[in-house]
Amino acid sequence: MSSFTKEQKTAVDFVDENVKWLSNFHQEIWHYAEPAFREYRSAKAYVKLLEKEGFQVEEGSGEMPTAFCAVWGEGKPVIGGFAEYDAVPGTSQDQVPYRKIRDENLHPWTAGHTDPHSALGTSALFGFLAAKRAMEEHGLKGTLKLLGEPAEKVCGSKPVHAAKGYFDDFDASLPYHPSGTNGVKYEIQGGSYWNTLYTFETINPEKWPRPRNAPFPIAGHAGGRIPAALDAVCLMYTATKYVEDAMLPYTGTWTLNEYIMTGGQCTSDNLPPRISQIQYAHRAPLLEMQEQIETVLDNTAKGVAQITGTRVTKRIIARTRCGLTNVKLAEMVYRNLKLVGPPKFSEEAREFARKIQENLGLEPMEEPLNQTCQEIAPIDASDKRVRHNFPEWVETQGSDDYVDYQWTAPSTRLYTANAGLRRPDPEYVYPVWARYAMNGYAACINPGIITAAKTIGTSIVDIIQHPSELAEAKTEFIKRTGGGIGGSKWVPPLLPKDFFPPIDLPWPEYVTTQRGFEWSLTKPGPEKEYKVLHEGL
Repeated sequence: MSSFTKEQKTAVDFVDENVKWLSNFHQEIWHYAEPAFREYRSAKAYVKLLEKEGFQVEEGSGEMPTAFCAVWGEGKPVIGGFAEYDAVPGTSQDQVPYRKIRDENLHPWTAGHTDPHSALGTSALFGFLAAKRAMEEHGLKGTLKLLGEPAEKVCGSKPVHAAKGYFDDFDASLPYHPSGTNGVKYEIQGGSYWNTLYTFETINPEKWPRPRNAPFPIAGHAGGRIPAALDAVCLMYTATKYVEDAMLPYTGTWTLNEYIMTGGQCTSDNLPPRISQIQYAHRAPLLEMQEQIETVLDNTAKGVAQITGTRVTKRIIARTRCGLTNVKLAEMVYRNLKLVGPPKFSEEAREFARKIQENLGLEPMEEPLNQTCQEIAPIDASDKRVRHNFPEWVETQGSDDYVDYQWTAPSTRLYTANAGLRRPDPEYVYPVWARYAMNGYAACINPGIITAAKTIGTSIVDIIQHPSELAEAKTEFIKRTGGGIGGSKWVPPLLPKDFFPPIDLPWPEYVTTQRGFEWSLTKPGPEKEYKVLHEGL
């Protein structure tokens, strides 16, 4: 295929005609900057728009208030995709070429869009709308199914939707993510992500061993106390650091990170803290590695509970599978990306980049944007990067819950580039705020969204117009799974169908109090009240 069909051209024209709408919607989501499982305004904006465009929308799909499932069309093929819209706590940055938090009225460590998922969701949305326009105008049959997927940063929703059957009718799906380059995932897909919460509770502090008939009082506020829940989390954190070396060999890019969700509940005097929680996220290229990490964590938690006299419970936050390759579908998406062409950045984008360089004390460059964001990478570029860094047995890399879309039908992942800064020398590292600022600045982010929306829209039309090629992709899916769904190599969802998503936990969020609209952390008081002991790096 050397050029677009007239049906695909309709999808391309739709995006070109609606760039202002696309840009405005992205800005709306970017400014909401709502974190995992708390994307209330963002999800509502998607639902409102999709319903207006004729989609049948189920709000709160999978028992997740900020998820949705939007369906349009009829018959086969059913083509799936998703929007993400969660932001990341601690990354607030305004759309300016210098370091500045997004909203001076909020805490400085509120959330912001980093990847950004604001662009991810907007690209998918307008790609599906573009395909819908082409299908309407040219009488193409098929069903579009766009899901709203909250909490990607903890891989929270897609495994839930998978377990509850939302992907079961797919004939193909088209995951997407913004990136620093333009291309597709080819042979090597994303790895697995598991996340577990351990809660330590001081249930019966009076049962802590104490000396009998002691000539001194030890009861009440004035006496010694049980180590309790806060000590348990501190010990869990420390003990895990000690045993981490013994979990697995340091190869294959497995990682383990922790997050203290509740830290003792601000108990006063010497009363024992009653509850503390620590969450562990681990990424690995094999499920067997995940099971080993989980075993060590469970054993550590049991030992810590014995030491501190606490009750420990375990709750699953997320469990994803490893990705499943589909070369045929990747080749179809890639050829449409080639026809669309790479993002085209304007002089406005370049001038914004130069201002960032100038504000960092660098000499502004005539061409401040790197080359990779302005060209399409070879189809196997992502594979070669992985093969360069990791041993041959590593067949998945990193982690992302898009992989749960890949086990019911052919699927691959598209990525397009945001504007990226050219380095003055290979060793120079730009501060992260610079990338966040560019991700919110329309001239720097819109070209990547436009490229993605056109590629998604034309790829959907391509799949509908070429059933024989879709059949080839399905044959590959059956081969790779050892017989399709239920086959000898097929991996079922890792969560049970009745899994209740962890929406009830104390995730960071915006709240409205008598003080007004604010982040979970209240805004710091006067700067004079804080004495700097060390400035950090």
